Amino acid sequence: MKIRLLISTLLALSFAPAFAGEKEDATALVNEAAAAVSKDKAAAIAVMSDKGGRFVKGELYVFAYDMNGVMVAHPINAKLIGKNLLEVPDADGKLFRKEIISGVHASGSASVGYKYKNPKSGKVEDKISFCKKAADLAVCAGYYK
Repeated sequence: MKIRLLISTLLALSFAPAFAGEKEDATALVNEAAAAVSKDKAAAIAVMSDKGGRFVKGELYVFAYDMNGVMVAHPINAKLIGKNLLEVPDADGKLFRKEIISGVHASGSASVGYKYKNPKSGKVEDKISFCKKAADLAVCAGYYK
């Protein structure tokens, strides 16, 4: 019984730094992309939509919405670009994009949790996205918990 507890504890601790690192990486990517938007919005949107661009780091990537919930940049799923996703819920019915838009509008940034299909596992998983307002965009990057 003690061995199981020890193994469970070690496994839990081994994953904790990975999540922390992903959070830090997501935040850094968002801050870098937001700075790029401030310099040249059109060029930044183009780079954010490039799956081989500098705003893609392994499984992390930057995406952006306008303040109406229209996806303006997404490097993994280009079919989303140009669509208003404000009223599209997550797997549990949460309108997380409304929370993103209201959060960045009110305070300049937001961290929002929701359920989303992980392209790597193919399963719906918990995801947290950090978003920051840049010009009239919500610039975001998310990681799976």
